[in-house]
Amino acid sequence: MGTPSDISLFNQIVQSPVRILIMNILYIVGLWKIFKKSGVKPWHALIPFVGDYEVAKIADREKSGRVIMVTAVLVKIYTLAVEIMTELGVSETIQFVVSVATIIVSIINLIYGIRVYNGLTERFGRSKWWVLLWILEPGIAALIWGFSKDFQPKEIVEEKAEAAAESGKDAISTEDNLSVNIRTRTAKDFIYTKTLLKDIHLSIPKGHMVLLLGGSGAGKTTFLNAVTGYEKADADIEIGSGNVYKDYEKMKYDIGFVPQQDLMRGNDTVYRTVADAAHLRLPTSLTSAQKKEKIDAVIERFGLRSVRNSLVEKLSGGQRKRLSIAMEFISDPTLFILDEPDSGLDGVVARNLFESLRGIADQGKIVIVITHTPDRVIDLFDDVIVLAKDADRTGRLAYYGPVSKVYDYFGKEKIEQILLAINQKDEGGEGKADYYVSRYAAMADEIVGVAV
Repeated sequence: MGTPSDISLFNQIVQSPVRILIMNILYIVGLWKIFKKSGVKPWHALIPFVGDYEVAKIADREKSGRVIMVTAVLVKIYTLAVEIMTELGVSETIQFVVSVATIIVSIINLIYGIRVYNGLTERFGRSKWWVLLWILEPGIAALIWGFSKDFQPKEIVEEKAEAAAESGKDAISTEDNLSVNIRTRTAKDFIYTKTLLKDIHLSIPKGHMVLLLGGSGAGKTTFLNAVTGYEKADADIEIGSGNVYKDYEKMKYDIGFVPQQDLMRGNDTVYRTVADAAHLRLPTSLTSAQKKEKIDAVIERFGLRSVRNSLVEKLSGGQRKRLSIAMEFISDPTLFILDEPDSGLDGVVARNLFESLRGIADQGKIVIVITHTPDRVIDLFDDVIVLAKDADRTGRLAYYGPVSKVYDYFGKEKIEQILLAINQKDEGGEGKADYYVSRYAAMADEIVGVAV
């Protein structure tokens, strides 16, 4: 793709500079109108190669668009290289190899271009025969599709509601809490910068057990990674007087994280597994006797004494979960995070596990948990964090506060029903994420632990 001169077979025969310029102008003008119809920023048509990528997004062929951009750039580079080598008198063999590479890349570009144009005809509800015109004369095709009122997309690519309000209030940091002030968390998405999280400010007191709730893609894992320092955001994360980002090497030992899937070796014993964790996480200044005392205490605390000499692969699901927790608890962290610790466990075993986590919080720790079955253990939690995707598909804070108030806030009788309220309509939800995000932002002055 690239520009009309790159993909038009006719232009390969008739190499009139004036004609090529005119067709390029027609192509850009046509794309400008198509982009306006489709909800894409029209000025993107002016940027070399980006216009073709946007066409692919409109056609719902975004991955093909990436290939087209890369191959179009390569064709330009290879073509220029051949011209330079010819001027410098470089070996004809080398020129031939580069020319062959140019042809191969051009064919790949054409194949993916056909895929995009097929998708474009589907999006606009037109005959597949239009693909031929897009290949031979993209400038003419773009002009017709852009200016004709009969050519309208079935869906708008970026139809967005007004952005949800922001609180702009920082959570206060004290000796007795975890303060989270995430301004933004961004990531590169090909040529664009995507905002994953924005405007998340909260303060969790020590001794609290908190449920982290959010639909698919709301940013729960991204949020946890930002809080633990595993993936840094534009943020300030403080546990007591310690700053997680500024003093990560020290603070990482004050954070325990238990993933959904355990990473334990099946042919190790329970004792050996906890001992290895102790070797990695405990200070080297401790004596062997002190380390052994801590290992024994953790094994006892999580009910693993009867299986201390058993192989990990012989443990039940509940015992494996307890062992995963024991491994992280060995360093006595202030912040304890668990991603679906009850996954695969029946109700009784899961309940027992959460009661153990409640006991950890009651020791003055901060426990944050993700679970897909919150209603069966919600009575053990103090607070709820609700993340939701706003109109821009960015993870935002829709609620943070006591469990006792979350039901009235969302007008629901169960925690799991809250997900239906904040999920987008195309996900089977009510699509009220922006409403609750804006509502929560407006309440920032009333929230305990948030500074004005």
